[in-house]
Amino acid sequence: MSRSVLVAGSANLDFVVRASHVPAPGETVLGRGFATFPGGKGANQAVAAARAGGVPVRMLLALGQDASAAPIEDSLRSAGVQLHVVRSDSEPTGCAFICLSDDAENAITVAPGANNALRDEHLPSLAGVSHLLLQLETPIDTVTAHARRARAAGVKVVLNAAPARSLPAELLDATDILVVNEGELAAIAGTNDGVEAALA
Repeated sequence: MSRSVLVAGSANLDFVVRASHVPAPGETVLGRGFATFPGGKGANQAVAAARAGGVPVRMLLALGQDASAAPIEDSLRSAGVQLHVVRSDSEPTGCAFICLSDDAENAITVAPGANNALRDEHLPSLAGVSHLLLQLETPIDTVTAHARRARAAGVKVVLNAAPARSLPAELLDATDILVVNEGELAAIAGTNDGVEAALA
């Protein structure tokens, strides 16, 4: 019997507007297209893992009691992801507002909403789980607690350290695989002197 991958993290509904350019502070720009898409770093991880195939994929996520939750759940289930949903009564489903320009620049504002309701005690059983995938769009204390519980259970921890920020030592100590770009590595290392300095 194959072991499963568990993703614990964020899910948002993305509101995307296309425009000629990203507005400057105080500027209003007329867009020419609008669409919504299921997103969030955690949900994107889960869909990518499920599409890669090979093992069952589960996801722990928090959603609100609103209409924005449905397309996120539908997208994940359509990809074959088994869901463990925490339903927040006080926070709406997370959302992201994205302006995408003709030259492929973008500006993104995220309202985490229900993502902030995810807690240590929500992590489901790790029995049969080989890898726990995490990101940084849910509370850092929760991410750290989940990583520590996985490490104690012998589960490999994969952390996509985005959005970029400094990380507590106990989270890094519980991480087996750290996935970062150059900017995220600099934020973790506390230096802007390049990749070699960050890895030193």
